[in-house]
This record gives sequence, C-alpha cells and structure tokens, in this order.
Amino acid sequence: MSKSIQMWLDEYGESHQNKVNKRIHWVCVPIIFWTAMAFVFAIPTPAAFFEVSMHLNWATICAVLITIFYARLSLSLSVGMIVFTALCYFSITAFDSAFPGYLVIFSAVLFIIAWAVQFYGHEVEGKKPSFFKDVQYLMIGPAWLMSFTYKKIGLKY
Repeated sequence: MSKSIQMWLDEYGESHQNKVNKRIHWVCVPIIFWTAMAFVFAIPTPAAFFEVSMHLNWATICAVLITIFYARLSLSLSVGMIVFTALCYFSITAFDSAFPGYLVIFSAVLFIIAWAVQFYGHEVEGKKPSFFKDVQYLMIGPAWLMSFTYKKIGLKY
C-alpha cells in the first residue's frame, strides 16, 4: 500500500514538533531545495538540449521528475511545488547570469550551513531527521512546508 500525502506529512511532522526546529525548517528546507537544484543546474548541459529549448537542462529535467513525485501524492500540492520550483529555477538562472562562475561555491556554502543548522534543529528537537528512516522524506520536507501555506490561505491539498 502506498502512503497518502497526509500520511507522509503526518509522519514527517512527528519529528518536527519543537518551535525552534520548525522555524529552522522554514528557512533551511527552501535553501537546501534551492542549492540542490543549483547543483543540478550547474551540471554541463549537452548542446543538443539547447537545440530543443534554452531552458532544457538537467535542472528542468529533475524539476519534471520532482513534479511527477508530488503529483502522484497530491495534484493540488504539486501546483504549489511547481510554482516554488519555478521560482527557484529562475532565481538560479538570474544568479548564474549575475555572478558567472560562482553558483556552485555559493550553493555549497549555503548547503553546508543550512544542513548544519537543520541538524542543530533536530538536536534541539531530540529526534533524528526523517530522511534517516526513508530518503523520500527529503522530498516531503518542502511539501510539508507547502501544506502549511495551503492551510493558511484556505486551500486543500
């Protein structure tokens, strides 16, 4: 039996009850998502991709796969994740254009700091990060935050 989105979110939420840890996640999860996408964006793109579209690269291919992951759990929630992923993608392309050659080092620094702070949050929480149980929780973290955004504005997921 596959888990529903609510089951995933509830299980993820079990190790994210402490206010400090939650606040940390609101900052660090989006940063980690952005940096992971930036790392993938930085992978050299075959010239044949550009013949199809200037936006066809490894990051957009991963974005499609990410969208499929979320869509199979919740079509509604996947819309919010598509918007967030697109914002990440276009801010990455803007950063790369503004500061050519610095995307990977900038992302690496942010990635390391964000993970260090995340682990601190889990130390405060007293519980291990969920992805130690199942690596798919790395994808549930952003959806967990998006679910709170949906609740706040009255959307169902």
